[in-house]
Amino acid sequence: MSQTHLVRFYPVGNGDTSQIIAIDGKRYLFDYCHRKQDKDDKRIDLYNRLNEELEADHRNYFDVVAFTHADLDHIAGSTEFFHLNHSGSYQGGRRKIISELWVPAAMLLEPVGKGEQSDEFALWRKEARHRLLDGKGIRVFSQPKPLMDWLEPKLKERGESPQARDHLFVDAGTLVPGYTLQNEGIEFFCHSPFIEHCEDGDIVRNDAALILNIRMRVADMDTDFFQVGDSTWEVLDDVVRITQFHGNDDRLRWDLFNVPHHCSYLALSDEKGDVRTAPKPRVKELLEAGQPGSYMVSSSDPIIETKEAYEQVQPPHVQARNTYVESLAKVRGRKFMVTMSEPSGYNPQPIEFAIGSGGVAKLAAAATGAAMAAVSSPSRNGFSTPAPKLG
Repeated sequence: MSQTHLVRFYPVGNGDTSQIIAIDGKRYLFDYCHRKQDKDDKRIDLYNRLNEELEADHRNYFDVVAFTHADLDHIAGSTEFFHLNHSGSYQGGRRKIISELWVPAAMLLEPVGKGEQSDEFALWRKEARHRLLDGKGIRVFSQPKPLMDWLEPKLKERGESPQARDHLFVDAGTLVPGYTLQNEGIEFFCHSPFIEHCEDGDIVRNDAALILNIRMRVADMDTDFFQVGDSTWEVLDDVVRITQFHGNDDRLRWDLFNVPHHCSYLALSDEKGDVRTAPKPRVKELLEAGQPGSYMVSSSDPIIETKEAYEQVQPPHVQARNTYVESLAKVRGRKFMVTMSEPSGYNPQPIEFAIGSGGVAKLAAAATGAAMAAVSSPSRNGFSTPAPKLG
């Protein structure tokens, strides 16, 4: 058994895919974005990379696959990679099995046909509903009334009680059952979604997305990974406010921070700013909950400091990067990293961290596993990009 957990971020452009390989060998995959076009495309061939990793480990499954939400950059190509229980058309071959699927409630409720990814989203909605009705292989985050209005008549048709699937739901502010620091060395605290994200009219995917505090323990050392999808500042404001109200301030702590929404300024504020984005007060508190020696990872295209980059509409935003770099310096963090720029923009490779008895450590780029890799030393100023000149 390994003496470390491994956290791996894949270079998939402005998209998200990351994985935890836990100390007991279990694999937890967060989102899946395979959009590599040809050999000149710098994005990783995620399909082949994950197949090779699993086959080298003599397994054809993930213990958990969690989709933070249904936007294309979080599910692209996934229905060609995974075994889907609801249809034989999506089974066999090299398809990988999902032992437990984690989805926000919005993925079971949102109408099909909304957005450019409707075909793949429709399949995942069908898969999630199938598993929920079947009563196994799924966790649904939040239990809004519209979902229960759909589910309870289905259960009645099956001769089951309205509460028969309650054990499969996870509410904000609670731990995912079945994982403890004492036994598995890992636990998952749900920050969001909240029930109101799916009860107030149209569902906004980014607002109803999954946000987790993932705590990993080795010996007596706990390390916190703040796993965020495409969240907005309004949701993060709610997360901080509600978490503090319930006295769970320690769940805002982080040693590894997945920068939201591919380094969009909208995860910090509604105003981009000229040189930096001034974060809203509670978002600033979250950034300042980082621990000494911590890392931030932006799953995004390279962030290049040019005049045009400061003016671009789509993320990543240089102004947001400048804010994250400044915040990381304040907490004596170690490095801000961009998935499509490590170790270089010409040949990006997965960014890997070992979580051990000494906390979080960045692994050398050539590493294939925690036991084989040397821990890299931080650069002199602690950042992969120059500290910005702030006005």
